[in-house]
Amino acid sequence: MDIQQLYEFCQSKKGVTEHFPFDEDTLVFKVGGKMFCLTSLSEWEKGTPSLNLKCDPERALELRAEFEAVEPGYHMSKVHWNTIRFHGDVSDKMMCELINHSYDLVFKSLTKKLQQEISST
Repeated sequence: MDIQQLYEFCQSKKGVTEHFPFDEDTLVFKVGGKMFCLTSLSEWEKGTPSLNLKCDPERALELRAEFEAVEPGYHMSKVHWNTIRFHGDVSDKMMCELINHSYDLVFKSLTKKLQQEISST
């Protein structure tokens, strides 16, 4: 997966917006105004890309034990976020599953009204 594929995959989800709320380097994807995926553009340019993704706390621990490329979230809540390095032992298919999981967690945390508004677009 490259940055363009990541961008297109995230943007293909309902209600997703992109932002640079922290600096000009950190690309953030949100649904309903809440973050579900963050990545550093400069790390992509250096060839060391990674994603910060929200994760169910129990699953986060399991993933960290199973995959060398999965670590506690960098500059994020270590309980609810993982940092996943690309080009490690996590396949692109698994990376997509983890992005979907993050999106779903955040979407489900939105109000029912906001969920309905996003679903109807």
